[in-house]
Amino acid sequence: MANFKINVNGEQKELDVDPTTPMLWILRDHLNLVGTKYGCGIAQCGACTVHLGSTAVRSCQLPISSIGDQKITTIEGLSEEGDHPIQQAWLEHDVPQCGYCQAGQIMSASALLKKNPNPSDDQIDRAMNGNICRCGTYVRIKEAIKTAGKNSPVA
Repeated sequence: MANFKINVNGEQKELDVDPTTPMLWILRDHLNLVGTKYGCGIAQCGACTVHLGSTAVRSCQLPISSIGDQKITTIEGLSEEGDHPIQQAWLEHDVPQCGYCQAGQIMSASALLKKNPNPSDDQIDRAMNGNICRCGTYVRIKEAIKTAGKNSPVA
């Protein structure tokens, strides 16, 4: 066990955990932030996506020991009221179906829009590659990303 101080959603947290513990389990089991989902456990499906700094990363394979002083943002920290432009666009385009992948999809999309508020279809495809939607709402996801980019100067 080791002591770690991390910044999650703008709050400092102190944990005494095994250094190899993946951030997904820190978030879900230790901090009760359950919006980030477990999907595959091998960083291939995207359900566990969070922001490390401003980069979308898979938390299921990210050990707490690799965080350092980088800030972590989860779906709960994206906006307090669920009114982030990407979340609003998600609803406008009826993206959610079963909802399981949505947090990871939204976190990947918001990281893309922060870097590029007007992405091309190819840029969206590359940024969202590996975020699996079992319900197949990829067309609506792409449209929601475009809408959010148009509706927000800084996503």
